Amino acid sequence: MSSSTATPRRKLPLHWKMLIGFIAGLVAGLAAYLTSADAEWVQAVTRYVTTPFSTIFLNLIFMLIVPLLFSALVAGIAEMGDVRSLGRIGWKTLAYTVVLSTVAVVIGLVATNWLRPGAGVDPVLANSLIAENTERTQQIVASVDDTPRGMDMLLSIVPSNVIDAASSNASILALMFFAVMFGIGIVLTDPEKTLPLRRVIDAVFEVSMTLIGLVIRLAPYAVFCFMFNLAAIFGFELLIRLGAFVGVVVGALAVHMFISYSIALKLAGHSPLAFFRNIQEAMLMAFSTASSNATLPTALRVAEENLQLPPRVSRFVLTVGATANQNGTALFEGVTVLFLAQFFGVDLTLGQQFMVMLVCILGGIGTAGVPSGSLPVIALICAMVGVNPIGIGLILGVNHFLDMCRTTLNVTGDLALAAIVSKGEPVDAGPVLPVEEGVRPA
Repeated sequence: MSSSTATPRRKLPLHWKMLIGFIAGLVAGLAAYLTSADAEWVQAVTRYVTTPFSTIFLNLIFMLIVPLLFSALVAGIAEMGDVRSLGRIGWKTLAYTVVLSTVAVVIGLVATNWLRPGAGVDPVLANSLIAENTERTQQIVASVDDTPRGMDMLLSIVPSNVIDAASSNASILALMFFAVMFGIGIVLTDPEKTLPLRRVIDAVFEVSMTLIGLVIRLAPYAVFCFMFNLAAIFGFELLIRLGAFVGVVVGALAVHMFISYSIALKLAGHSPLAFFRNIQEAMLMAFSTASSNATLPTALRVAEENLQLPPRVSRFVLTVGATANQNGTALFEGVTVLFLAQFFGVDLTLGQQFMVMLVCILGGIGTAGVPSGSLPVIALICAMVGVNPIGIGLILGVNHFLDMCRTTLNVTGDLALAAIVSKGEPVDAGPVLPVEEGVRPA
């Protein structure tokens, strides 16, 4: 008598499903554009099927933004509780993280303003797409008029009512400021007294990530709807703009990786060529998994064995960096927001772009180190500066490839940061943190 065990059917990865939805929506939209762009059935499909579904998808993301962003940012800052035991290492890590993240976002914004990959689209066509989401568009336009400028913008960062800030996309920077202050308060308070609160915040983060994961399962269908609506209106011009966007993102990531990091490493007394040669394994793992958290064990081993960094430095910097030092994510968010603003003909002022830069830097701290973890933050920033969030449908189809690229930069940045912070630290010093606390499971 023989028995056979059925081989479990392998599920298609989500990013492949998103790519299929992207291609199917693009093909269907282009077919409608070429054959019957003004037909009643096309208008009926967009009005009663694709637009409502894509709107529900965006609303689900916005519904989870506040708990996700607040808990992630507070948890990321609270990780600096280790600063109290590591002293100058922690503060150096925080300072270099802010500096490198700022440089990354500036490179992305300059490249996008210079090359303008989203510019040149017929404003009439762009407005017709926005008109498909009239209710949401009116809310966004209203938020633009209410957005403070100049000195008022700086004063509005400090909220008088955090609940009111949480309920308004235009005041999201104030909510992030409160989250940073709350995290700093946790760092400076007795750990025994804040432990229950940190557990609650971690639990809120985990629940938010679980719900986001459920919502992202709808992404392949939402991508189809997004792309059908976009392609049916913009036609082949959409492909040109999308290719330009990918080129700008990859180019800006390369500039920051090979120029900014090389300069920083050289100033810290390290050889950039030797550094990149020694971290190839971690870079390949990051590119393959598109997850900073999943690459953390490999990065820790590479830092100690290949780069010969002090364990107490590498364990702290890389563990915190997997959440808080995401230069590639911050750069990508800035480029994407400006690209979509150009695509829809929204002229962002220098003040608004400065606000985008601040949110992207903080978003790099508050973004989960998992695949597609930056998408909710991008949708949030778009709404904050008056760009229709439906535009994220443009980038979802190519997001996984770009996610792989920016994760590679994130992990490279973590290792570069560890090397820079290690300057002047004794190599033979034992680890301050035990391995169980310094290495978190991915």
